[in-house]
Amino acid sequence: MATLFGARRNVVVETVEAFRENAEAGAERASGHRADVLAQFAAEMAHERRGGWDRFVDGLNRLPRPAMAFGTIGLIGAAMADPVWFMARMEGLALVPEPLWWLMGAIVSFYFGARMQAHGQSFERDMAEALVRMRALRPAAPPAPGPEPIAAPLPRSLPQPSGTGDVNAALEDWRRTQA
Repeated sequence: MATLFGARRNVVVETVEAFRENAEAGAERASGHRADVLAQFAAEMAHERRGGWDRFVDGLNRLPRPAMAFGTIGLIGAAMADPVWFMARMEGLALVPEPLWWLMGAIVSFYFGARMQAHGQSFERDMAEALVRMRALRPAAPPAPGPEPIAAPLPRSLPQPSGTGDVNAALEDWRRTQA
């Protein structure tokens, strides 16, 4: 009994924990993780205070996409309500020169592309700042105990292609069997 349970050790528990997680320790880790995530979210939301002008400009920047979507729906409704009126407008659009359509496409593409890139870079910067804050708040935890990974034995040498150039050994073998 002293061998199994002596010196404040429990060999049975240590052996079982090699194959099954200690539920109490797992719950403590999960609770700590949840608390860290909530603290990170709270820090991100409290981080940025913006003025009225910034909020107004952000509101204006959010208008083009809904305006285009509702405008397209409106065009469909206009085509159903008054097809002759709609046909006259579409004939006018057909007379617009092709280079002007290319210019309009480039302007719209650059507008949305620039906004997407700016939002993406802002998101990456915010995530990097949050990661730095999270690492500063939480000390590094030791790795959880568990069995060592089993590495597959590597071959002593890899087969080398015979000859020069792109030689496919399987194809050459098939050609020999077909001949």
